[in-house]
Amino acid sequence: MVQLSERVLGMTTSATLAMAAKTRELRAEGKDIIGLSLGEPDFNTPDYIKEAAKRAIDENYSAYTPVDGYVELKEAIVTKFKRDNGLHYTPSQIVVSTGAKQCLANVAAVMINKGDEVILPCPYWVSYSDIVKLNEGIPVEVQTSIDNDFKLTPEQLEAAITPRTKMLWYSSPCNPSGSVYSKAELRALADVLQKHPGIIVVSDEIYEHINFVGGHESMAQFDDMFDRTVTVNGVSKAFAMTGWRIGYLGAPEYIAKACTKMQGQITSGANSIAQRATITALNESPERIKFMVDEFRTRRDLILSLLNEIPTFKNNVPEGAFYVFPDVSYYFGKTLRGKHIANADDFSMYLLEEALVATVTGGAFGDPNCIRLSYAASKEQITEAVRRIKAALT
Repeated sequence: MVQLSERVLGMTTSATLAMAAKTRELRAEGKDIIGLSLGEPDFNTPDYIKEAAKRAIDENYSAYTPVDGYVELKEAIVTKFKRDNGLHYTPSQIVVSTGAKQCLANVAAVMINKGDEVILPCPYWVSYSDIVKLNEGIPVEVQTSIDNDFKLTPEQLEAAITPRTKMLWYSSPCNPSGSVYSKAELRALADVLQKHPGIIVVSDEIYEHINFVGGHESMAQFDDMFDRTVTVNGVSKAFAMTGWRIGYLGAPEYIAKACTKMQGQITSGANSIAQRATITALNESPERIKFMVDEFRTRRDLILSLLNEIPTFKNNVPEGAFYVFPDVSYYFGKTLRGKHIANADDFSMYLLEEALVATVTGGAFGDPNCIRLSYAASKEQITEAVRRIKAALT
C-alpha cells in the first residue's frame, strides 16, 4: 500500500463528526441514544427561504456561479453587515464560500506561512487548530477560565504574542462555551493589538444572532481594527441552513482577492440555489428568526437548571450559541461502574456507553477539563438526557 501524505496522517478527525458517527453506529445496533453532540439546529429552514430556493430552480439558476459569489448576494451581505453590525464593506471585500469552514480554510491558506503562530483562546471551535496546522502554522493555545466565562484577557493576549505571531482567531458567540465578548472586552483586546500592527484577527461570528444579551459586537467595528480583521459569518446556525453550505467573509480587499484566488483552485463558486436562497435570508429582518432564538434561550435555562442539580458539575451561564460547557474534572482519577475516568475523553465516552447520551469531549476544543453538550434538541430530550447522566453518576 502506498503511503498517505504526512499532511493527512497528522490531521485529527473532527471530534464532533466522530461522535456523530459513533452515535449512528450505536443507534443502528438498537441503542436509544440521545444526541447532544452535533452543533445543528433542530428547526426546519424557514418557509420563506425555501420558497426562494424553489423560485431559483424555476428561474434556471443552474449554471456555474462566480467564484466569489453572485453580485446580488454580495450586495445583500454588504447591506447585512451595515444593518446588523455597523460595518461598511464593499462587494469587492466579500467572498462567498461553501460554508464558514471554507472561509476559515481560505484565510489560513492565503495568510499563514510555515512557522507562523496563530493565537487560539481555549476553548476554540474544533477545527481551528487543524486548519492552522494543515497550513504549516503553529497553534498557540491560551487557556481561559470558566470563572471568566472562558474569555481571553488583554494580559493573556499580550503574553501570548511573539515576533512570529501572525493571527488571532476567536469566535463570539463562542462554540463551544457560548461566551459573548462585549464591546469593552473587544476594545481592550484591540488596544493590545495596536502595539502589534502585523497581527490579523479572524472574528468568527457564525452564531451572531443566537445571542441572549442584546446587541452583537464585532472586532471590525473599531476604525483601527477594520483593516486588520476578517469577519466570518454564514447562514447555517441562525437560519437553520446547515446543509445549504453557505458562508461568507468580509475582509481587507487584498485578503478577499487572495481567498477568491485560492477558492478558484479548490471548489470554485458555492451552490447556485443555496446562494439565491441566502439572498432572501439576509435581506429579511432578523426578527423573522427570533422565534428560534427565543426557544434556544428557553432550552438554555432548562439545561442549566438541570445540570446545576449535579453538584460535581461546574457551570457558567452561556450568553449565546446553543451549548453548555461544564467543567467535569471532579471525576478525573475516579472509577465509575468499573470504568476508570482519566480525562474528559473518558468521561464523554462513559456517558455515551452508560447513559446513552452523546456529548463531545472538551479536549477537542482545547480544554481537557470540560465536555460540550448541545441543547439544539427538544426540551423532552434535554430533560431525559440529564436524567440519564445523573443516574449514571450515582
